[in-house]
Amino acid sequence: MSTEERQQRIGQYLQKVEFASLEELAQHVDASASTVRRDLTALEATGIVRRTHGGARISNPPTDEYTFSARDSHQVAEKEAIARACADLILPNESVIIDVGTTAFHVARLLEPKKPQIITNSLPVANLFASSNMVELVLTGGVIYPRIGVLMGPLAVDAFSKINADAAIMGAGGITLEGITNSHALLIEMQRQMMKSARQVIFCLDHTKFNRKSFAFLCDLDNIDTIVTDADAPADLVQALRAHDIEVVLAK
Repeated sequence: MSTEERQQRIGQYLQKVEFASLEELAQHVDASASTVRRDLTALEATGIVRRTHGGARISNPPTDEYTFSARDSHQVAEKEAIARACADLILPNESVIIDVGTTAFHVARLLEPKKPQIITNSLPVANLFASSNMVELVLTGGVIYPRIGVLMGPLAVDAFSKINADAAIMGAGGITLEGITNSHALLIEMQRQMMKSARQVIFCLDHTKFNRKSFAFLCDLDNIDTIVTDADAPADLVQALRAHDIEVVLAK
């Protein structure tokens, strides 16, 4: 593959996913990290991409496919049912880490009466509680990715490393018996730190995430305490997860 072809593929890939890690891009074009780093420098000079900590993002995303609002329009009924079941697991006055996924946002909407402490890098969650007198909101620092509503980067990771929370409410791109995966590698380090900082790790996953693998590996099943899903989750995988000592809650 020529340099021009490789850079074109990198640009096309970033147009699709908006941002990606250096390792993700290197795998996509079957090149070394150092080669891709030089490609990104060249693409940044043309204004096509912007370098970020550990990767790159597209300068002018063409669609709203990966925006928070677009993602939140998928599987709405399932997300609302899962959110109700997950919120029931949270006790009053607990400290809760809220991930950036849309299902986690639905959970957050139901927590205000419990007067929790919310720790998040999700801009939609932060906006939700910005004027609330019942929720103590802790918002991490980091680089803002406004289209997907997230704060990212080393400042955000460092903020979670200094926290001890009662629970972490997480989202992901897929789950199999091999573990949890997510779509964007740049989210992985932050999500792992969220999980380390919580006494209880709860994943909210609708049935479409079951038996599905996304791009980046997040964690083994041993790192999960509870999975909340909807009634259409495949029974065989639900049974296997329970046999792995994971609590699986089926939302009504």
